[in-house]
Amino acid sequence: MNDTDFWGPEKTRDDNRVVRGDGRKKKKKGKRKGSGAAVVASLLFLFVVLGGGGYFGYTKLKDYMKPPDYTGQGSGSTTIEVKTGDFTSAIAQTLETAGVVKTAEAFVKVAQDEPKVQSIQPGFYTMRLRMSSEAALALILSPEARAGLVNIPEGLWASEIYQRLSKATKIPVSAFKKVNPKSLGLPAAAKGKVEGYLYPAQYSLPPEATAQQLLKMMVDRFRKEIKGVDIVDGAEARGMTPSEIMVVASIVQAEAGKPEDQGKIARVVYNRIKADKYLQFDTPVMYAHGERTIDVRYKHLEIDSPYNVYKHLGLPPGPISNPGLSAIKAAVDPTPGKWMFFVATDPENHVTEFGETEEDFARLKKKFDKWLEKNRD
Repeated sequence: MNDTDFWGPEKTRDDNRVVRGDGRKKKKKGKRKGSGAAVVASLLFLFVVLGGGGYFGYTKLKDYMKPPDYTGQGSGSTTIEVKTGDFTSAIAQTLETAGVVKTAEAFVKVAQDEPKVQSIQPGFYTMRLRMSSEAALALILSPEARAGLVNIPEGLWASEIYQRLSKATKIPVSAFKKVNPKSLGLPAAAKGKVEGYLYPAQYSLPPEATAQQLLKMMVDRFRKEIKGVDIVDGAEARGMTPSEIMVVASIVQAEAGKPEDQGKIARVVYNRIKADKYLQFDTPVMYAHGERTIDVRYKHLEIDSPYNVYKHLGLPPGPISNPGLSAIKAAVDPTPGKWMFFVATDPENHVTEFGETEEDFARLKKKFDKWLEKNRD
């Protein structure tokens, strides 16, 4: 994508005026005789109407200049889309075309003195038909107008994302599971699997979108968000592949209680791999179980799975969550340090502590066990 494609074509001003250059041919003087007299006559006419007619004349002229508008709160329902880069005039035209307001001019006139209009985000909005422009502006600025909004937090599994999308759209979870990954535009590093590449964010879902279109929207967002992160060079610097970097990012996302811990956790991963030690992290094991819990028991660690990093050296075979941008950056550029261990000593408050030795680990493990005893519920 070149710069022109990124920024898009230049737009006219919001009031639809076109700014012209100075290269127009100047008309010869004297061509329009009597023009000065005509202006004077017009001003005299307005003076007579406004001055002689007083307030009545002013009101009539003001009503004549007011663009046509509906009255009231409207009725029925329709969904409109505000696209990226839409100015007030474009939003107004969309509302007129959809039958929400009577004229785009009336909406622009009402909106021109409302600074909050600049905060209208791209996405879908549920509006009523035949609304006054004032009512339409109030509604589109309110949270209840946003249609199809869904929040996808960082660190969810693909299966959990399917559930959220299904709840928001009524599309069955099975439809998401059946989507062909080849149709989503996944990077080669994904190896044909969506786990790790469904970007966590807030989405405004198109009303008639299919399961395939919704997942592709998330993969497209992933591609957009990571453009400034050099995953390839980061992988080469660590002696890894881009696929492995994404696995590390998914572990970092799953294990970190706070964003500021992510770089340290990534460093622990690399230090343990370099030392040829088992990772011994709980989150990949619980991913294999399909279970969310911090109370991991020895029975959980007996599972026969390549995601059981207590029994298998190195990284699990694929991502165990869908990481956000900060976790991906941490995997590419970890915090310098000699840590070999980390323990969430106070999960409720997202406190993670780090250590370099087995003694450090034993001490931190005791702190977690005490917390667990007090927080069994």
